Parts: sequence; structure tokens; C-alpha cells
Amino acid sequence: MVIAWWSPRLWGVHLLALVCTAAAVALGLWQWSAWQAHREAERHDITHAHPEALTDVLGPDEPFPSQQIGRPVTIEGTWLPEGTVLVTGRETDGEDGSWVVTPLTVGGPDDPAIPVVRGWIPGDDPADAPPPPTGTASLVGWLQPGEGTGAPDSDQTDAVLPEVRIADLVQRVDVDLYGGFVIVDAEDTAEQGGRNAGTDDLAPATLDQLPPASTLTGWRNFAYALEWWLFAAFAVFLWWRHVRDVTTARPETAASAAERPVGSGS
Repeated sequence: MVIAWWSPRLWGVHLLALVCTAAAVALGLWQWSAWQAHREAERHDITHAHPEALTDVLGPDEPFPSQQIGRPVTIEGTWLPEGTVLVTGRETDGEDGSWVVTPLTVGGPDDPAIPVVRGWIPGDDPADAPPPPTGTASLVGWLQPGEGTGAPDSDQTDAVLPEVRIADLVQRVDVDLYGGFVIVDAEDTAEQGGRNAGTDDLAPATLDQLPPASTLTGWRNFAYALEWWLFAAFAVFLWWRHVRDVTTARPETAASAAERPVGSGS
């Protein structure tokens, strides 16, 4: 018996194929939008834009907006000196050094905090860094997404990290952390009339000291998008092949049925 493609016996197959194809297409579109966002972030330089309040750009529980990378932001809050760390591998004029990072609450002392790169020192010895600041501060800096694509911290007992990794920093304070960090712009902070003792006795930290961005990040999203769309095409192919096999009578089967005596068993 030949089965039509709209037969109720095939509704489950049609539904499964539709769900798998739609899911793969949607995931491909998501990866495509991530690739486009990465390209857009590379195309626009907003590091010289007018500073905006951090709370207007990023919330404590929000994912980092890629279009805001490098955005100058203003912050007012309280230093959390117990969360101070050095972040190594920050080179300046051929000299290897470290960032000095201290979280600053955004608002009151118990509010969520954002890691702040206060400045730069040569080497990677915490003893060479000045004492961390206390009290309140008002500053301007460049907003950056949290790092975390390199090697993990090999020694979690010290205050030296290989990257500004939010997951590592949050273990050192008793408040939540934003999903990014800020590099202090000491010059703009002074021009804006900010209060900031955090950069005393430190060389300025600059955007040039950021690790070079991986060229594979955006292209990885592009490759994932193509991969999901290939899955969608494969799902459609399997659906078509199955429906064709079920709805198409095979000549040898039809011939055997014609030759079988009426009332004979299989």
C-alpha cells in the first residue's frame, strides 16, 4: 500500500523534521548575529566618546554589550582593598609588567562592584605595588569585557592572575561583580573633577596594554553558524529521504503482491 505524504502516519516525522530544522536555523542565526556584533565592535572606536554613567551602559546582572567595548564611563563608589590583585603580562614599550586591579562598588559599600585597573607597575611582584586605596572614589575609565580565553590561574593562593577573569576576582570579595572591568583614565578623571586616590604611585594603564584580540573569535562564530545551517540542511535531507521511501512503492514489492495467491499467508 502506497502512503501519501500527508498521511497521519507521517505527521510525527514531519513535526520532528520541522523542530530540528527550526532549531538549527535559529542557532545558526544566533551565531551569525554574534559574528556581526564582533565585526561591528571592531569597526567602531568609541574610546573618545563622552563618558556615560556605568549604570546607564551595563547592569550588574547583564551580559556585556559588545558594542560598548572601550566606552568611557563614570563610576562612583567605595574601594574594596581586599580584592586587589596583579594581572601579569601587560607590556609597555617592550617592558613586561602588571596591572594593579582593585574592585570598586558602584554605589554603596554593599552594592555590586566592578574591577578597576588602577595603573601599571613593572614586573609581577605584589610587594612592588603601593597599598590599595580605601574610602570612596569618583573616576572615569574605559569599559572592557572580562577576559578568560587564556591559561587558567596556576596558583590561586596568591594575588597574581594571568587575566582579568571575573570568575577569579569574585571569589576575593563579598559582593557581586559586574561582567566587565574598567581601565582608569587618570587624565580624564582629573578633568571631570573626580576623586581618585587609586592611581597614586602607579604608571598609567592604557588600552595598548590589552592582550591582542584573537582573530579567531569572530570567525569561530561564523563557522558555527555555517555548521548549524548544514545540520538544518541534513535534517531536511533525512526527512525527504524517509518520506520518499515510505510514499514510493517499490516495483518488486508491487510485483510480488500481484503474484501472491489470494488468501495466502506471508
